Amino acid sequence: MSTLTVWRFPSSDGADDAVGRLEQLARQQLITVHDAATVSWAEGAKKPRTHQLRNLAGAGALGGAFWGMLFGLIFLMPLLGAAIGAAAGALAGRFSDFGIDDEFIRKTREQVTPGSSALFVLSSDAVEDKVAQAFEGVPAELLFTNLSSEQEQQLREVFAD
Repeated sequence: MSTLTVWRFPSSDGADDAVGRLEQLARQQLITVHDAATVSWAEGAKKPRTHQLRNLAGAGALGGAFWGMLFGLIFLMPLLGAAIGAAAGALAGRFSDFGIDDEFIRKTREQVTPGSSALFVLSSDAVEDKVAQAFEGVPAELLFTNLSSEQEQQLREVFAD
């Protein structure tokens, strides 16, 4: 089973700062990172800046199509309005098939706002107490959803580059 973890930071550079901690945990084999991306939303910017962390992505990385569609659904769809409501609904339905439901999308949309950032990580085999210890004292809020093996395989089949 994999976990899609979203660490939300109260500053626009918090996620970038956390990447180093995540890299260290992966090197120590305290977490297996299958894919990761950051979202940084500077205060006053109309939309966030996204970046896939290819240096952390494993051999089975989902690729840019997955992150692009997920971030589009979370951050762009509300800005585009009802004109593409049906397409947004179909896309949201597709993601719910993979265990990424409306509640996860809504909560992420509400929490990652201008002046904040987020680190999105698809991982498994985390030594939870060591990961928690590495992020101790870091101002972050954890949002996550677990993916079944079947849901993870579906994601890989649809989004692998």
